[in-house]
Amino acid sequence: MEKERALALLPYWERLSGEQKQYIAAHARMRRCAKGEAVHGYGEACLGTVLILQGTFRVFLLSEEGREVTLFRLGAGEPCVLSASCVIRQITFDTHMVAESEGELLVVGSAAFDRVAEENIYVKCFLYETATRRFSDVMWAMQQILFLKMDRRLALFLLGEYERTGSAEIRMTHEQIAVHISSAREVVARMLKRFEADGLVCLRRGSIILVRPEALRAV
Repeated sequence: MEKERALALLPYWERLSGEQKQYIAAHARMRRCAKGEAVHGYGEACLGTVLILQGTFRVFLLSEEGREVTLFRLGAGEPCVLSASCVIRQITFDTHMVAESEGELLVVGSAAFDRVAEENIYVKCFLYETATRRFSDVMWAMQQILFLKMDRRLALFLLGEYERTGSAEIRMTHEQIAVHISSAREVVARMLKRFEADGLVCLRRGSIILVRPEALRAV
């Protein structure tokens, strides 16, 4: 996508003055990402605010032992501000972002975004509204991990993918699903076999077919 078209997709773009538009444009860049590429985190400097133009990206926490906890996923048209922790100084934890598929981003540098947010109340409102929405996603993820049994977490994830893609075939390995629901591959494999024995899913190499989505919803 051309940079000019991408800039026009920023939720706050029409609220900027002409000078502010020029300033943001001068400090924004397009970035293409390969599947599996690390976009943010791993000790890197503050990335800035991000608008997803194409592809799917996963945002997660990473422990010192290497365990990942998925917080939320982002698709085309969705912004992310947790990658700009140097702008939102109340964020005291490091998040990581990785491309789940080939994708494209519009990145607005942190210093430029911070300056415009201080000048423009609409940009500052966008910043905190988006951060609040993402923290809601984070709390939902934490609630699932802390309070939901494994069968319910897995069923919710499978149904979420079914609704997101519109396909009853979920093209993911057990390992990939385990990463998304913050569990172990062996636990996911065991639970999927139970779902298959109950006639809810059909397991194939590299994919899971939802045979009875409504029955799975009852889980």
